[in-house]
Amino acid sequence: MSTEDSFDQLRTRALASLAEARVDAEIDAWRVEWLGRTDGRVTALLRAVREQPQDQRAAFGQAANGLKSALEEALAAKQDDLKRQALAALSTTQAIDVTLPGRPQPLGRLHPVTQTLRDCLKAFQEMGFRVAEGPEVEWAYYNFDAARIPEDHPARDMWDTIWVNTLIDGERKMLLRTHTTPNQVRVMERTPEPPVRVVVPGKCYRQEATDATHEWMLTQIEGLAVDEGVRMSDLKGVLYEFARKMFGQERKVIFHHSYFPFVEPGVEMAMDCFICRGSGAECKTCHGTGWIEILGAGMVHPEIIDNAGYDSAKHTGFAFGIGVERVALLRWGIEDIRNFYQNDLRFLRQF
Repeated sequence: MSTEDSFDQLRTRALASLAEARVDAEIDAWRVEWLGRTDGRVTALLRAVREQPQDQRAAFGQAANGLKSALEEALAAKQDDLKRQALAALSTTQAIDVTLPGRPQPLGRLHPVTQTLRDCLKAFQEMGFRVAEGPEVEWAYYNFDAARIPEDHPARDMWDTIWVNTLIDGERKMLLRTHTTPNQVRVMERTPEPPVRVVVPGKCYRQEATDATHEWMLTQIEGLAVDEGVRMSDLKGVLYEFARKMFGQERKVIFHHSYFPFVEPGVEMAMDCFICRGSGAECKTCHGTGWIEILGAGMVHPEIIDNAGYDSAKHTGFAFGIGVERVALLRWGIEDIRNFYQNDLRFLRQF
């Protein structure tokens, strides 16, 4: 029998076997048997070309390659036919009624604190500040020492809170940051020379007695501007403009002296209470004062400017810290800050 007759017989047997395959598993088993790279019959024939007599190798190799091409084409046609059959069956058993209305896809929305955060950042960006983010797990050096809060400072007792349980040289040296001031120090370290004009947003964690205006976790924006000739009037102008952008012209703002270790002098800015409208009459939100503190600020302490490698005799700066949840309370007249994180959809859907 000639080589041509032998390969024709193999082709007939292979195609007959393929015609009997009905499912993917049977087709794959056929492929392995005939075209498998390791033990496939056609593969074995191709390997046997070198074993043929010299005058028969060309014809044998041509016939083997022709068989391989024919079987590969038949396999592809079989697979396509099986897919068409599956689609035809699906169209009859699970037909789509194109006259039905589409299923509505629920749309999410930003959390009210996130909305307020973005609006605050936009207000400062329009005044020339850039946004810089930093780590929430912070070194004690940046969180306390670099901000002029040494171990024996009274303010440290209130903020000595959530430490990472890792000892370095026998001491705990990392914690969840209590304010975003540490990243201001980091920004100055990365900026060889002023000007610096940056706002730093992020989550902070403190030991707080929760009430209508206090939470143990808060979202904060800290701002920093350092340059030659920066004055307290510049700070007040920036904060007044921020208040106008966020709350409109009708709200009242007041500054009064306060102490913060990293500024000198320090001030707090408060707005008229959104519940009692500044009257203070029997108001639990402002505790009868008529005002709600919204942020702390002041002129950057010369020691911090010097520690950053700048010359405090030449450069001055101001800094401020804003509680974003407090701003959200004022914007929408919400009475209790704890509503933001109770995951009550009836509350969140309003914003």
